[in-house]
Amino acid sequence: MKKLYFILTAFVFSSVGFAQSDIVKFQADIAKRNGDVLYIKDNDKIIQEIKLDKGMFKASFAVKEGMYQLFDGVEYAQLFLKNGYDLKLAMDASQFDESIKFSGKGSKENNFLAQETLADEGAGYEKMLALDEEGFKQALEEKKSANLAKMNKAALDLNFVALYKAAYENNFLGLQQYYTQISANKKMNNTVSASFDYENHKGGKTKLEDLRGKYVYIDVWATWCGPCRAEIPSLKVVEQKFHGKNIEFVSISVDVEKDHEKWQKFVTEKELGGIQLFADKDWRSDFIASYKINSIPRFLLIDPTGKIVDADAARPSDARLTAQLESLLK
Repeated sequence: MKKLYFILTAFVFSSVGFAQSDIVKFQADIAKRNGDVLYIKDNDKIIQEIKLDKGMFKASFAVKEGMYQLFDGVEYAQLFLKNGYDLKLAMDASQFDESIKFSGKGSKENNFLAQETLADEGAGYEKMLALDEEGFKQALEEKKSANLAKMNKAALDLNFVALYKAAYENNFLGLQQYYTQISANKKMNNTVSASFDYENHKGGKTKLEDLRGKYVYIDVWATWCGPCRAEIPSLKVVEQKFHGKNIEFVSISVDVEKDHEKWQKFVTEKELGGIQLFADKDWRSDFIASYKINSIPRFLLIDPTGKIVDADAARPSDARLTAQLESLLK
């Protein structure tokens, strides 16, 4: 997962009739590839589709100078493109981020992007987010200074540097906002949880008080949420691991009322376990509002007395959740 993602604007122009300086030449040699088509994207917009031809991906096209994403159908890599570049990529898709290597004109900036993406994946953001406010601010400033020094030393294209700095500042702002939200969530721990009284997929309604005497792990999700759906297999594994223990697994859908039937079918077809509930007023439900939930998936852990253990609990795919539950349910 790329923790820092560059959201920058770029536009595509027709490459017909352009001189070499007015196009990007792109070539990719990919071992153990995930598919036979590569896509160069400007956020959600595909600006260039490159099909495999004799074992190689090749294309020439015009772009507006800027940041783009290379998508192989499974993984993403960041690209900086400008007309006049002759960029060659070699990689092994089974070790996607670790193996990316560019050569040719434009390789310096794109290798820098690849190295920074890899560095960000092991950057210890979870440790930063666990610091107190003063420690977090200091760590953030140190990371900014280190990044600036690295860019200056690399002697990169000035336009690239300007775009990269802007993107990095946006990401640091997002990290600061995330830290603020986490800090607010932590203040809710050890307080009494708000209650709910929601429709149960199996019939009738279920309220939090019905589950008193047991720990309650809550997954707030929606059928349209890709990251929510991605956690389902891991949630099933955790549910099975702690089956018969003093814990209930509750999934609360915040789908809007018009998608009620879609939710019912999804739960049935995907054979979702635990207690499946439908919030009465989607995001506006009192219980959801009490936790200030504005993005999903969101996970909560409540103790047998109704007090909040963790207002921002670990995801099912995070090993920390299993460790926490094993400690509580031993």
